[in-house]
Amino acid sequence: MAVRSILAIDEGTTNSKAVLVSTRGEVLSRGACSVETRHPKPGWVEQDASQIWSSTVSAIAACLKSAPASEVSAVGISNQRESVLAWSRTTGKPLGPVITWQCRRTAPACDALRNAGHEDVIISKTGLPLDPLFSASKARWLLDNHCQCEAGADICIGTVDSWLVWNFTGGAIHATDASNAARTQLYNIKTGEWDAELCGLFGIDPAWLPVVLDSSCAFGETRYVDSLPDGIPIASAIGDSHGALFGHGAFRPGDGKVTVGTGSSIMTTTPEFIVPPKGITTTIAWQLKGTPTYAFEGNILVSASVLPWTAELLGLGSVDALMELARSVDDTLGVNLVPAHVGLGSPHWNAEARGLIDGLTFGAGPAHLAHAAVQSMALQVCDVFDIIKVKCPTEIGVLSVDGGPSRNAFIMQKVADFLDHPVTTRQSTEASAIGAAYLAGLEVGFWSGLDEIAELDRCGTTLEPSLDEKTRRAVRSSWCKAVVRSIHAA
Repeated sequence: MAVRSILAIDEGTTNSKAVLVSTRGEVLSRGACSVETRHPKPGWVEQDASQIWSSTVSAIAACLKSAPASEVSAVGISNQRESVLAWSRTTGKPLGPVITWQCRRTAPACDALRNAGHEDVIISKTGLPLDPLFSASKARWLLDNHCQCEAGADICIGTVDSWLVWNFTGGAIHATDASNAARTQLYNIKTGEWDAELCGLFGIDPAWLPVVLDSSCAFGETRYVDSLPDGIPIASAIGDSHGALFGHGAFRPGDGKVTVGTGSSIMTTTPEFIVPPKGITTTIAWQLKGTPTYAFEGNILVSASVLPWTAELLGLGSVDALMELARSVDDTLGVNLVPAHVGLGSPHWNAEARGLIDGLTFGAGPAHLAHAAVQSMALQVCDVFDIIKVKCPTEIGVLSVDGGPSRNAFIMQKVADFLDHPVTTRQSTEASAIGAAYLAGLEVGFWSGLDEIAELDRCGTTLEPSLDEKTRRAVRSSWCKAVVRSIHAA
């Protein structure tokens, strides 16, 4: 007998993944396909939209091939956020590259808007500071550089979720959800609509933008998708970090998560919209039945991606070899590696900062540098968490961790130690996909509501802080000085 399941897509920066999730919240099978990233100029990061779609289809095929007999009841989507593209409404062909969230090519445009005095109004409406991370300035760049010959009404502009919805529905639907819209700097997260003033600032016609729907919603149905029959509901869309928060069951104000991947996201739910303090953002975590749940968030641009870079720098064959080397010493001997390879995100928001290795002495060796690379991931999380902890109107509750590196106990213990707060790792690292599956399941009746989802077994292990306060303070102080030098090195 076929098992009813949700097919969840997690289209990330480095891989497209597909996961089948059962009614008990269990992962039945997985499939993945890599996505190529290009760096045509320093600080520029882009991908190919057609390859993103083909890799998604390949991941689905691999997932279904390895699955037990299963009936796919709905499709849910989680996606890399802020990455943006444009395509022809008539032909469906991409107009230029996908400019990814990491790309810094629009830093001058953001600086110009800031210097013209527009940042305060943008923050008050979107919860986001002016920074190349977000979609609006990238969309304007695409229009200026790749869409000049297109008739205005023929252009679709959207984040990766809307591109997937478009392709899943055979070009019938141009839609996004509120969590992804909230990351564009074109969407007013208090009024729940594309904002005419914001669109005017960036020169974007709202007619080019997708319809904004709930995160759990009937987006459309599959049409002409390899490996899938027509007519399967597309029942959710959500940004990957938001999906992870939902997947962890962080439904109480103050509950949060740390997603560790290419970059990192630290997010905690809040009871209402709060204009964010300097250094972090306010966003829509998800929207159900027209009602948004808000969250504080900090976004780190370079996190686990520093590990393969450091492994190559040290002439090691793999990240596993780097981790083994890092564990061979107890500390960094004062060495700090600030991974500002494409600038610094939260809480510094400095596009001009550059990577820095600091504190070298003749006593330091490759193992200390390897240890510093790992430690940088935890220390960047702490820089964000410090602000969230002070400004969140409720106590910080359960803090879950996810992403590939969350499987590494050495890295996660570093996070707990420097946060000085317990962190809960989950057996499954597919939190974003599971969150998308939960949301799709709500739409098609897999689960009755949030209370039932909260009761699903997530098989977590909690790591308690074990670092003494004196050492924690000393390491944090040294790190902060190194970050300042990174900012002033530009």
